[in-house]
Amino acid sequence: MCLGIPGRIEAVTDVAAKLARVDVLGVKREVNIACVLQDGDHPDDCVGAWVLVHVGFAMSRIDEDEAHMSLQLLRDLGEFVQEVDTIRTGPAR
Repeated sequence: MCLGIPGRIEAVTDVAAKLARVDVLGVKREVNIACVLQDGDHPDDCVGAWVLVHVGFAMSRIDEDEAHMSLQLLRDLGEFVQEVDTIRTGPAR
């Protein structure tokens, strides 16, 4: 299974290598944006775009509403996992 995490492209860091700094939940990562460049795009055209990031690559562009909805679902999932772990490690009744 592949999980893409929404992030927002903040800046292009290397035009030739098609690398950009992406903010993913406050964590800044350098990712390859070659997959999200459209014909005729300059890498700087992607600054401000929301993308799905997987293993160092921006795999696709998404709109801002979808990005926020996905991020909220990931937060909710994290809280759910913590609750399940608490139940598993808590005292048996």
